Amino acid sequence: LLDEPFAGLDAITRAEMQSWLAGVLNEDAHTVVLVTHDVEEALYLADRVAVMTARPGTVATQIEVPDPRGADRAGAVTAPEFAELRERALRALAKGAGR
Repeated sequence: LLDEPFAGLDAITRAEMQSWLAGVLNEDAHTVVLVTHDVEEALYLADRVAVMTARPGTVATQIEVPDPRGADRAGAVTAPEFAELRERALRALAKGAGR
């Protein structure tokens, strides 16, 4: 369980640590539950993202990430497919929050 592991880091260190974790996850098949409020972080590091609702916290939707960690972080987060997934996740978050 990783609960907001990079929340207190500056942007550069955060990106480096995300890339490091992506490498670890690509090398060995580990099961990791990552709790984050950062949509890009979730989509970059996960095979599947569960978007939660506000109280009571339930799973609003699950998003399958087709090629998780398939590119370096800078390339991944700027890809058109990534942008589509980010928009889908943000819409699900807004809906789950009642907005």
